[in-house]
Amino acid sequence: MKLLRVGTAGAERPALLDAEGTLRDLSGLVDDIDGALLADDETLGRIRAAGASGELPALDATGLRVGPPVGRIGKVVCIGLNYHDHARETGSPAPAEPVIFFKAADTVVGPYDTVLVPRGSTKTDWEVELAVVIGRTARYLESAEEGLAHVAGYAVAHDVSEREFQMDRGGTWDKGKNCETFNPLGPWLVTSDEVPDPQSLGLRLWVNGELKQDGTTAEQIFPVGEVVRYVSQFMVLHPGDVINTGTPAGVAFGKPEPKPYLRAGDVVELEIEGLGRQRQELKPA
Repeated sequence: MKLLRVGTAGAERPALLDAEGTLRDLSGLVDDIDGALLADDETLGRIRAAGASGELPALDATGLRVGPPVGRIGKVVCIGLNYHDHARETGSPAPAEPVIFFKAADTVVGPYDTVLVPRGSTKTDWEVELAVVIGRTARYLESAEEGLAHVAGYAVAHDVSEREFQMDRGGTWDKGKNCETFNPLGPWLVTSDEVPDPQSLGLRLWVNGELKQDGTTAEQIFPVGEVVRYVSQFMVLHPGDVINTGTPAGVAFGKPEPKPYLRAGDVVELEIEGLGRQRQELKPA
């Protein structure tokens, strides 16, 4: 299934995109697309059956904002340097264990919402990423197979980053990762049954129409199942939590000087095979 949330920010309604591309209203069945729903197999089954039967009311998508596909996100866990080609372009060795950092849940915005360039920023960068959405409580998982079994679905994420704040201002990476609007998510949450192999997905990103990233999740150092297993050793993952699983080569930080960092007025478009496409215009904060 392709689940999504539509409407004004903070007042989105749950919806489904059916096999014919028609937007269907789910508000008669559920209040929201959130962790409680993703952990409820019975209700998900009812949604799947209603979507297949064509009984759900259609929504007019004209002018309708698409929000992030998951509401009430508890935490956004991020994995750094998780692609062999990205590690090479930054001159970093492949990590022996996954690099974990966090984004605040309030950095998450819709896939077509404006991204704000922080005040004083000169090094705002792009990163297309595969987002994993958790569907079952995960703690101390013992195998990558268990990790995959705890995934509800997948989405496109844009891990917008400010490299000066991240690298040059002391402390951890969090300063450069948590600026407002720095995690566009969606358009859809594609349930895991429709993504049989998360390690064979193409990821692409364009800036002002120029292709910057063209990678594949096959390049991940730590694949999705192992990432979920590993993270569960250090924290409990709850339904609705999101894991951004890293970015392939092609970011501005990995380019020769002068590095082509983002500026207000730029347009970024990104997509992952089977998971949809995003578009954001950058404006000053």
